[in-house]
Amino acid sequence: MRAVRWVVLVVLVVIAASCAAPPPPPATGPELRVMTFNIHHGEGPDGIVSLDRIAATIRAADADVIGLQEVDRHFAERSSFVDQATYLAEALEMDLVFGANIDLDPLVVGQPRRQYGTAILSRLPLTASGNTLLPRAPTSEQRGLLHASVTVEGTDVTVFVTHLQHDSPTERLAQVNAITAELDATGGNVVLLGDLNAEPGSPEIEHLVDTLSDAWTTGGFGPGYTFSSVLPFKRIDYVMSSDGLVARTAAVLTSDGSDHLPVVADVALPQPLPV
Repeated sequence: MRAVRWVVLVVLVVIAASCAAPPPPPATGPELRVMTFNIHHGEGPDGIVSLDRIAATIRAADADVIGLQEVDRHFAERSSFVDQATYLAEALEMDLVFGANIDLDPLVVGQPRRQYGTAILSRLPLTASGNTLLPRAPTSEQRGLLHASVTVEGTDVTVFVTHLQHDSPTERLAQVNAITAELDATGGNVVLLGDLNAEPGSPEIEHLVDTLSDAWTTGGFGPGYTFSSVLPFKRIDYVMSSDGLVARTAAVLTSDGSDHLPVVADVALPQPLPV
């Protein structure tokens, strides 16, 4: 009698498995190597500001598209009023878009505006770029969502870069809601890069992974800690992607150029649609 019950159970399991929705097909198109890096305006743990160290880290990663946070552009004495975005783009011979989340008058009339925000560097041409300011409390730093599009062997991808509020889960969640609304409106193949200032399992990250895949869960190994760069103890820097894109590998890289460590991921894209 017990043997009959086991046979029935096996049959039911097989039937249930056959009725379940099939898993999504793996992405079989070209790969895009992406990187997220909070560069801390080029200041390393030693207190030295060196964009050449940042450039060396990016160059060694051999990434196609890089999302940067905490980038100064003629902003302050701390970075010698250098246009850091343009400096890195020229040093790496990459295309550039910049999102000014803070935009101030110059200290001297006739000088460039003082800006601070995020940037996208790419060895592929960047198109259709823009920056959306995110919700914030009146006393909080203005944050933004920068985007640009790239085409990889006929497949279009929209890359988003952001840096969320560091000291308020409530603000972060409001910013995440604004981000997911823009991602939904954009549609298509999407990659989100950023310092999200929230750890896995937090409401902010859980909300994002309701619609996006965390590259570390599919392609990473170990805890994936990204902060601090000297003694990493938490994961707050992420690569995420929309359905149909699969992170084959993900890794945290070493760097002495910032207080954060960068994350790089190889993301497989869907095959382009036939024309």
